[in-house]
Amino acid sequence: MNFHVLTLFPEMIRQGLDISIIGRALAGGIISLEAVNIRDYTISKHKKVDDYTYGGGAGMLMQAQPVYDAWKAVCDKIKERANKDREQTTVEDGDLGSAAMPGQAGKSARVIYVTPQGKTFHQGMAREFAKEEDLIFLCGHYEGIDERVLEEIVTDYVSIGDYVLTGGELPAMVMIDAIARMVPGVLSNKDSGETESFSNHLLEYPQYSRPAVWHEKSVPEILLSGDHKKVDEWRLEQSIKRTKEIRPDLYEKWVLGRR
Repeated sequence: MNFHVLTLFPEMIRQGLDISIIGRALAGGIISLEAVNIRDYTISKHKKVDDYTYGGGAGMLMQAQPVYDAWKAVCDKIKERANKDREQTTVEDGDLGSAAMPGQAGKSARVIYVTPQGKTFHQGMAREFAKEEDLIFLCGHYEGIDERVLEEIVTDYVSIGDYVLTGGELPAMVMIDAIARMVPGVLSNKDSGETESFSNHLLEYPQYSRPAVWHEKSVPEILLSGDHKKVDEWRLEQSIKRTKEIRPDLYEKWVLGRR
């Protein structure tokens, strides 16, 4: 899977994601990450990407032209890669295939605009996005981005919560982390992404490690029993209890899903 981030701060994206599990997945070629500096595509000799808003108001607005040209450059790369893949397949199999080429409809990949005005990001959305071959994230700054370019290129408006940050980079990194974990091969244990919180509307059960007694608190006996069936039952029971106490909204969804 390939992540592309349109940003004014590419180093922030690279440094924030090139560590831990995601960093290993990048190094192993399981996923790829391209941080594109929108400022590189401005036609302003002073590298300006913002201007005053029509109609007045506080703050500056990111202009349409550099955002569009940065997006177009990424789309061209995606299309070029797809063409090479198609040519390679043709050489190997002698079959052109029937899949549509990226870029045919003007949008070669889903473009996620990170904005407080979007739908709230959740685990189901992460699973959905993880099915894509390419995802483009658009990070705004200042008072936002000229509406005209958003209308042309954005496919998904997504928020990570009802609050405002100084830019879209942190939310983009949060979403990339969550999405990447759903890509096969990123997590070492194939089950670990399926047993965590939100996988079935339940929060994750309590977990324990060595020593068996710490600060006079003991690990629940059932976890030391070796009876895997009873352990699974206990974990489900704890997940239900925790969800009902902390997230009754999720608990209701879980109950409805069982009917």
